[in-house]
Amino acid sequence: MLVVTTDSLEGRPVREYLGLVSGEAILGANILRDFFAGIRDIVGGRSAAYEEELRRAKDIALAEMTQQARDMGADAVLAVDLDYETITLGSGGGMLMVSASGTAVRL
Repeated sequence: MLVVTTDSLEGRPVREYLGLVSGEAILGANILRDFFAGIRDIVGGRSAAYEEELRRAKDIALAEMTQQARDMGADAVLAVDLDYETITLGSGGGMLMVSASGTAVRL
């Protein structure tokens, strides 16, 4: 399954547009609080643990989106967009949502 951020693939014409596909992943409730605490401790450095969690969430969102496209009979997903959003909870905690969306196509 080809997954690209472009609207087309050079030399591979789109035969059929199948529709929008998406996938989401949400990181745990304490990650934002821990993340900002870690930033204070690191002071400009990078946190490998949080980078790995963000990568894992991105991979989950892309896998869900790709599976949805595969279930529709797609060969590729074009115009993929990744979004990262924070969700603030009433208790002062928060969550991070990673979403992936694109257009499923047959080439």
